[in-house]
Amino acid sequence: MTAVNHNLGKVAVLFGGVSAEREVSIKSGTMVHAALVRQGVDAHLFDTKEQNIFDLKTQGFDRVFIALHGRFGEDGTLQGALELMGLPYTGSGVLASALAMNKVRTKQVWLQSGLVSPAYRVLPRGTDIAPLLDAIVAELGLPMFVKPPHEGSSLGAGKVSQASELQAACELAWKYDTHALIEECVEGRELTCAILGSGANAVALPIVEIKAASGNYDFDAKYKKDNTVYVCPAELSTEQTATIQKMALDAYLALGCSGWGRGDVLLRAGDEKPFLLEMNTSPGMTDHSLVPMAARTYGIEYEQLVVRVLADARLHIQKDVG
Repeated sequence: MTAVNHNLGKVAVLFGGVSAEREVSIKSGTMVHAALVRQGVDAHLFDTKEQNIFDLKTQGFDRVFIALHGRFGEDGTLQGALELMGLPYTGSGVLASALAMNKVRTKQVWLQSGLVSPAYRVLPRGTDIAPLLDAIVAELGLPMFVKPPHEGSSLGAGKVSQASELQAACELAWKYDTHALIEECVEGRELTCAILGSGANAVALPIVEIKAASGNYDFDAKYKKDNTVYVCPAELSTEQTATIQKMALDAYLALGCSGWGRGDVLLRAGDEKPFLLEMNTSPGMTDHSLVPMAARTYGIEYEQLVVRVLADARLHIQKDVG
């Protein structure tokens, strides 16, 4: 039997939750918990939908591994509660989590920082798109991509090939969010780059290229189908690799992220120009997930990865002293 790792104390693996990504989070959390237990960590599963988050303190937990995805898990709300309880947690702090969860605010920070992201428009729920249609098409072109700003796992997202499809695509996004984010559709190679660490010690892992059989890396392609092809390291030139890794690292640091994360990038066909799409601050940890894949290529196995992320758990808000 593996000796208990007392250095990390009693650990709660937060999973499940109430977001639209609950199903994925259950898979992530179950795998993280099993890996920690195999490494001798005193880890316990804690479903935030079924249990009161403030019971973490009364139950004597010393730190938290966040395996929640989506709202009330990686959007800063949970992080704020953990800060109040004084419980160190994995990943980014309150502000960085909130910024990264909001794809509109993410883009605004990146564009202000001189980073490249697709052109966009944002429309509130209930907008009559008809009088705006010509202007949106002129600005963003066709095809376009529509998504809810606060969801992940491609939920509520879709490609618009004809202007007449835009209203329906926005209606779908509005089922998940109060606004719809409409982006210029950058068509090309789908890449992702994981980051480990914080500040000057943060490092970019090998880039993964995603090749969905259907050409659309949607929820099913991510989590349910086995015909999506992943290439790690991605087949890029040394110069391209360095450029994209630096871009992902700069994007991570611009948002104030720490601990770990994953930046999604599109490499435009034709001119091979990279565009940042989004930053995930609580990446998936299922058997289909990309951070474990990149870490393995880098020389870090799954069990080592989860212990490394957990060991970096911290509080981010400095308490007043004196």
